[in-house]
Amino acid sequence: MSRESHTFAVNRRDALKTFGAAALALASPAVLRPALAADGKIKFGAPIHRTGIGASYGRWYERTAAAAIKLVNEGGGINGREVELIVEDDGTDPKRGTELIEKFATDYKVDAVFGHLFSHVVAAAAPRAGELKMPYFICSEASLLPSGALNRYVFQPGITDVHAQVHAMAPWMSSTLGKKVTMFIPDYNFGHNHRDFFTAAIKAQGGEVISVIAIPPTETTFTRYFPQIPPETEVIYHVMVGPAVLTFVKEMGDYLGSQRPQIFGFIDSLEAVDLATPQLEFLDGTYFWEASPRYAQADQSEFDKFYREKVGVDANGASLSDPKDISTYSHMFSCWETVFAMKQAMEMANYKGPESKKDLVVAMESITDLPEGKERPQGAKIFDGKTHQAFGKQYISKVEGGKLKVVHTTSIDDGRYETTVDYTKMEL
Repeated sequence: MSRESHTFAVNRRDALKTFGAAALALASPAVLRPALAADGKIKFGAPIHRTGIGASYGRWYERTAAAAIKLVNEGGGINGREVELIVEDDGTDPKRGTELIEKFATDYKVDAVFGHLFSHVVAAAAPRAGELKMPYFICSEASLLPSGALNRYVFQPGITDVHAQVHAMAPWMSSTLGKKVTMFIPDYNFGHNHRDFFTAAIKAQGGEVISVIAIPPTETTFTRYFPQIPPETEVIYHVMVGPAVLTFVKEMGDYLGSQRPQIFGFIDSLEAVDLATPQLEFLDGTYFWEASPRYAQADQSEFDKFYREKVGVDANGASLSDPKDISTYSHMFSCWETVFAMKQAMEMANYKGPESKKDLVVAMESITDLPEGKERPQGAKIFDGKTHQAFGKQYISKVEGGKLKVVHTTSIDDGRYETTVDYTKMEL
């Protein structure tokens, strides 16, 4: 893929200027911005989890999406046209999520939809997006898309899937923490992906999942589940989500005490939660997967620093306006990076309007290289046009003194896996 495909547009004629010139424009707010075209806006529909079990994520997804759109418009929009962000609350509900796909298509007549996170909503909404031929960019992690369960109009260019995450990390976990694993998972698609893919990944390393404890995502107390942990457990793997995650972690600490196995969690369990919260001290010395490190690291990139400033997040992953407002930093970057992937594909397709949606799909499928930069502060990615899925780095962090310090970073190749899925063979 040429460098021209990674640019920020500065006007309609020069929509594909070099990346370097575009980066300079981003870095220099004083640069004269071109006037946006007056012949209609490009509309992005964003079904956001403002309420329901995904609300803590939704708040930050919306802030991040808005910051990305603002930056795009400051740089001349897309093909010289202003981008309008239209947000509706899906309640983290599959039925409502599907209804919003229809509303965005028929009422708002948007050019593309993006932003869904929770996999049960994605699973319900994606088929309708395909029927309506609506480009649908998910900011989720479940492996529905690369497993072939969705359709040609669905893409995930901004974050990796569970299969890639566990495939990349299992070797480190088995060699560093232990081989006999008990898993705590939410009892729906996302949790089932962890169960299935991690079981296979740890087995390939000579390890074993000896127990899977599946918990309803609406559960509010967890003490009755902990006695199910087998005594021979060497590693507890937890990936709970929802409004009661803090209760889960606190109750796990109360139950295990100081004589405990190694603990490896996905930061999903503590997204939007301050690690300095009382009763979380027991987490010191435990490990977490992070897609993007919440705490700015010693080797922080200029791109991460730029991104934090634009979305209003400090070096500890909290809101600049309120240090108690903790961001969902390990996930929300997917909205930022997805906006710029959509922009890139639209510019490649010379997108003019709804009649160009098929061209947008084909252009997105042709992208391969997604380099690190201000558009991708989390890190470089490879995009697989056949599976419609991005592959990137993963971070393993250790809790030290109430903060997360990265101790291992996987490569992009560590997370690649074989698949026969090819959405490009489907009809448009």
